[in-house]
Amino acid sequence: MRSTLDTRELGRATLARQFLLEQSSDSVEEVTRHLYGLQAQSPTAPYFALRARVAGFRPADLSRLIEDRTVVRIALMRGTVHAVTASDALELRPWVQPLMTADLRTNTQYAKALAGCDTAAVASCSRALLEDTPMTPAALRPRLAERWPDRDPAALAHAVRALLPLVQLPPRGVWGRSGQPVCTTLERWSGRSLATPDPERILLRYLASYGPASVADAQAWSGLTRLGEIAERLRTRLRVFTGPDGAELFDLPDAPRPGGDAPAPVRILAPFDSALLGHADRSRILRDDLRRVVFTVNGIVKPVVLVDGQVAGYVTLTSAKRTAAIEVTPLRRLPRRALRAIETEASRVLRFAHPDAEAQQVRVAPAL
Repeated sequence: MRSTLDTRELGRATLARQFLLEQSSDSVEEVTRHLYGLQAQSPTAPYFALRARVAGFRPADLSRLIEDRTVVRIALMRGTVHAVTASDALELRPWVQPLMTADLRTNTQYAKALAGCDTAAVASCSRALLEDTPMTPAALRPRLAERWPDRDPAALAHAVRALLPLVQLPPRGVWGRSGQPVCTTLERWSGRSLATPDPERILLRYLASYGPASVADAQAWSGLTRLGEIAERLRTRLRVFTGPDGAELFDLPDAPRPGGDAPAPVRILAPFDSALLGHADRSRILRDDLRRVVFTVNGIVKPVVLVDGQVAGYVTLTSAKRTAAIEVTPLRRLPRRALRAIETEASRVLRFAHPDAEAQQVRVAPAL
């Protein structure tokens, strides 16, 4: 008989895979590989994600991996920028190529401007340019306009992003530094060829980091469709559960699934944290009625605080001159013990983000 997982059990299992129940003592490279994609729309987001998950994490640990080309920043799942190991990017980028190619036909801003365009020629020309001299999309546009003067250069640059595996080079994404997204190809940067994707292996890797999960969850994470066919091929190698809504959930047989009563310490997650974006049904850690508060209309995903394994508030970090502040806004009334734990965790985040600030202010606002 198929086992059933309730919401708490499902949430605890996913938090365990995400190292949010107990921080990992593994290396930053090993944790990055396990997590299989750290959201990186914000250059600092992967650092906050790892701070919550890796014991003793220091920003230099990730910066060094980016600078030595072990970890790269590249558009992958859902067409959004992720920080992943270069080895994983070489397989994941070809896997999501159908999603990137489809965007050229469906993008409301650029599809019309690209109609009838020889995008293969655009990609070939751009590859030669970017592999010879890495540059920003803004710098690439006039070069493309010279070759295709009758086309919108912004649309052409968008096509290049979709068709080529472009890596954002450091200092972009290096802690404490800034820079525009200067790009070259993944092959040029890594010195290796793209790999032939193994969809079954990719789905198993996803389950290791995000499971138990439904086919719909895996499709929401990746942005791809028809993953049910892959799950069916793997069915005899997986455990199958029934979720709280009756959905069929797949998981690795030996993956950790702590009980719903497993302790879940207060954690502050990164903006755009992958734990919030890895499933179609996010209720395992984020109630549906709170989603509109955490996910803003302009596409921002706020950093949130987890209390007892569920999103219980969001976080705002600010700095001005030599003063840094963090404010936590609870989304429900919380017991005093939880509020004290939030203050402690918020202080840690503030020291991590602004260690040199002369004044540091921590505030927990009244519940909404």
